[in-house]
Amino acid sequence: MRNYLLRRSAQAVLVLWAAYTVSFAVLHVLPGDPVTIMAAGGGDAGAVTPRQIAVLRAQYGLDRSLPEQYADGLGHALRGDFGSSVQTGEPVARMIADALPATLQLTAGALLLALPLGAGVALLGTYTRRRWLRQLLLSLPSAGVSAPTFWVGLTLVQVVSFHWGLLPAFGNEGIGSLVLPSVTLALPAAGLVAQVFAKSLRTALDEPYVQTALAKGAGRARVHFAHAARNALAPPLTVAGVLVGSVLAGSVVVESVFSRTGIGRTTATAVTTQDIPVVQGLVVFGACAFVLANLVVDVVHALLDPRIATGSRPVVAS
Repeated sequence: MRNYLLRRSAQAVLVLWAAYTVSFAVLHVLPGDPVTIMAAGGGDAGAVTPRQIAVLRAQYGLDRSLPEQYADGLGHALRGDFGSSVQTGEPVARMIADALPATLQLTAGALLLALPLGAGVALLGTYTRRRWLRQLLLSLPSAGVSAPTFWVGLTLVQVVSFHWGLLPAFGNEGIGSLVLPSVTLALPAAGLVAQVFAKSLRTALDEPYVQTALAKGAGRARVHFAHAARNALAPPLTVAGVLVGSVLAGSVVVESVFSRTGIGRTTATAVTTQDIPVVQGLVVFGACAFVLANLVVDVVHALLDPRIATGSRPVVAS
């Protein structure tokens, strides 16, 4: 197990380095100049003198060569220092810390809805013997995955908030303002979990041990919800780790639709203004969240089946 964790940790470090490097390269090849945008302050960029631009570029270290900027930025990033925002002058770490709680609430709400909803649809859809109900339940995940997030959010705002007046449409005030954004993020996530879990369940139900258990007198419900579901857990667990990254990415759209403050709104603003330090800090933060979630999933897999840690071929349990 120790060697397995060391390998996974080394892979995590490599992913974080790649995230920082790729974001650095992409941001520096984009057209436009963040210093010019900041100096203009939303006004006429032509009114800013070249001397003012040069002073600002020197202040933020953007007058040095790209290798120097990369090496210096990476060294500071290893210490958790991503510099200051080009637009506001506020430390990037503080900006992320201030925006994080609202996004964590949204992410937690979405996952708490998505995981049981997706698992429930998959379990019931593969268990029922009524053909029409099975087709209905197993078609819902495709609809959830394919529905555009912004369209779902706008529809919920129009119907639930404006037409019915049940929940607030915008803002971060109170638990009620969290319901619609969480549902908007949860629907595609639940659809993905249901698709993967249903396929894994169908595969598990075709295994010989299922017929053996039924022949020995085990009830159909016990075989389905205990034996088959347990053996089908690995793929949806893997998807659960991936969902953390997709939910964080979806928060950019959802927080904009519902006018919520958080990591998503901060990311959208930083990308629009080409605020390089903020974007890089957010990219590394997102990569950290993704890596940690997948590391937890890998550990859970190894605990459920120690053969994963040793590299042995997993055998379906009976």
